[in-house]
Order: sequence, then C-alpha cells, then structure tokens
Amino acid sequence: LNEHWKIAHQTPQLNVDDSNSSNTEMIERNLPIRMMSKVIRGFGRGSKDLGIPTANISRENLSCKISFDSLPCGIYWGFARLEEDEKGEDASSSKDVDGEKTGQQSDLFPGGVFNAAISIGYNPCYGNEEKTIEPHLIAPPNHPARAASACQETQFPDLYGASIRLSIVGYLRPELPFEGLDKLVEAIKNDIVKSEALCEKEDDEVTVGEKLWVGSSEDV
Repeated sequence: LNEHWKIAHQTPQLNVDDSNSSNTEMIERNLPIRMMSKVIRGFGRGSKDLGIPTANISRENLSCKISFDSLPCGIYWGFARLEEDEKGEDASSSKDVDGEKTGQQSDLFPGGVFNAAISIGYNPCYGNEEKTIEPHLIAPPNHPARAASACQETQFPDLYGASIRLSIVGYLRPELPFEGLDKLVEAIKNDIVKSEALCEKEDDEVTVGEKLWVGSSEDV
C-alpha cells in the first residue's frame, strides 16, 4: 500500500478525528461505505505476527465515493466478497507449492459473501506511515478455515490478486496503541467476535441491504 490511490468518485472530505463521542457520531453518519478494489501484499504482519490474516486493499484500484485520505481511521464491521481477477481466473482456484494455479477448488479459499472485521488507519502499535484498509474475512461457523480459538479467527490462504467488494457497515472503536502484541491480538479477537454478531442482525434493514450489495454486481 505504498502508491497513490485512484478514486473513481470524489466527495467532500470528512476530516474526522474519532477521539470523542461527537466525532464517533460523525463517522457513523457517513456509514455505510462501499468500495471495490484488489487485494495486494501488505506488511505480512496479520498472518506472521498476529495469526490473524487480512486482505490488504489496493490504492491504485480503489473505487469509492469517499476519497481514501478522507476515510476515518478506526475499527469497523461489515461484509466482503472476492471475485475473479482481471485475467478471468477464478480467485478461488487453489495453487501448488510454486504458486501456480492447479485449477482445483480450494476448500479453504473464500467464496460468497463473508462477514468482516475491518481496520482503517496506521496500526499505531507498529507506527505505520502509510494508511491501510485491512478487512479480516470471517468464515461461517464450522468452516475448515476457522481456527480452534475463542474467537475462531479465519485462516484463509493468500488472497493476492483477487478483486474485492467491501461494505463498511458499522463502527466498533478507534485505533489504539496497545502495549505489546498480546494486548493487540486480544483486542482484534474481540473485534472479530463483535463483528460476527453484528453482521448476523437479520432484522436490520441497512445490514441486510449492504450484505445484498456485496453479493451483487452493482457499482458503489
């Protein structure tokens, strides 16, 4: 995520500091936020350091009605779906040990609409200088990619190159500078549990509508 964003649509800047309740309300008034992009390589910390992989969103391919620089930092919940890449290759095809596509469907690679816990910001525990958007896709209960832990975080294989549709539906909390990775992992797992519960609100019109949009071919 080190290049300039190419935005398909521009709207007025939000310029939100989410450190107090009034700014939290401002964030929530601008939700949901829809976007489409590509999954690219990030820092690799989600899988290696934290054991919680994320799909890093490409700046170059982003289509969103809010400019990237205006997207308020914080932790959110919503929905995500991967699609075929530009070459027409199915993103759910598995790969062999050399990274070549085998043409076989991987049981661990995501298909369909997934719940998601989403981070937007600079990862204060690492002091990033580049802003990132990183959804963690949450597989359904009893899916083989779910880990054997309290929150059952999802362990999908690499998602690089896939197109992604993402709806940021609700706000959970601001980014926080946790003391140590253990505290950070604990917070992220709590975010996953909360996100999964909120995504299952079938009586909420906005939630249901955004899940339908992610599963559709409509523009942002």
